[in-house]
Amino acid sequence: MRFHFAESMTNPDYFIPLAKAAEANGFSGTLIPDSLIYPKESDTKYSYNSDGSRDFLENKPFIETFVLAAAMGAVTEKLELTTNVVKLPIRPPVYSAKLAASIAALTHDRLNFGVGLSVWPEDYQVVGLPYEKRGKRFDECIEIVKGLCAGGYFEFHGEFYDLPPIKINPVPSKPLPIFIGGHSEQAFRRAAAHDGFLVAGGGIDVVRPIAQSIKRYREELGTSDKPYRIFAPFMPDITPEMFGEYIELGITDFITGFRDPYRNELDSQPLQEKLDIMAAFADAVIGKF
Repeated sequence: MRFHFAESMTNPDYFIPLAKAAEANGFSGTLIPDSLIYPKESDTKYSYNSDGSRDFLENKPFIETFVLAAAMGAVTEKLELTTNVVKLPIRPPVYSAKLAASIAALTHDRLNFGVGLSVWPEDYQVVGLPYEKRGKRFDECIEIVKGLCAGGYFEFHGEFYDLPPIKINPVPSKPLPIFIGGHSEQAFRRAAAHDGFLVAGGGIDVVRPIAQSIKRYREELGTSDKPYRIFAPFMPDITPEMFGEYIELGITDFITGFRDPYRNELDSQPLQEKLDIMAAFADAVIGKF
């Protein structure tokens, strides 16, 4: 079982020392959040908290995901860098492929490309794209990123994108892992076709049906024999017996965060306190599971 440190919406100065400390304390990786804009007005409910409120996001700092991944990769040697998750359909897929391939090359294939849909119609509006058919656009974006990152000439002719034979250089030395995030059956089915899934939150009662759905879709799609990873939150109440169930469900990686990111106030926790909590968790948990 691998453990990945997760921190978001905090002082930008903290990310580099936190990445260094995560590697030094034996974490396998770190998760890197993504957010483009915060609309002044929106009727959209947030999908991953209990009341759907988006207020907690206002005035929270988000370093651009690819930039932060590159910065963290530059100061570490082994730490995996998992985007959680890049809102891929609102970005030009060729440019996304170039960014992902460049980071993978610079970090010697330490990038896991976690991608998903945006819940905000405003994200699509401000970049000049329709919110409708975003799932189909998403699938085309993934295919383009995978095709270009595989190396050699790649062409694509779809509903939204039409590419002549092109290639990019450098590319990863192994296939770029594509992990899917989301909370719908369509997201679970899409994840079954790729390399992994990122559970957004919740304990075993949330994780269980997600893992079971992905397993069923992998069987239907004939991808069950492929290596696969599922990232799930590490909850404080996990017992050795529960840990066994996580393994049986196919959970390969735990996401560890040490504060509630959904609070409306700005993060006031000092860096040293974060570092101390991380070290204490590593001593108490990592290596014992």
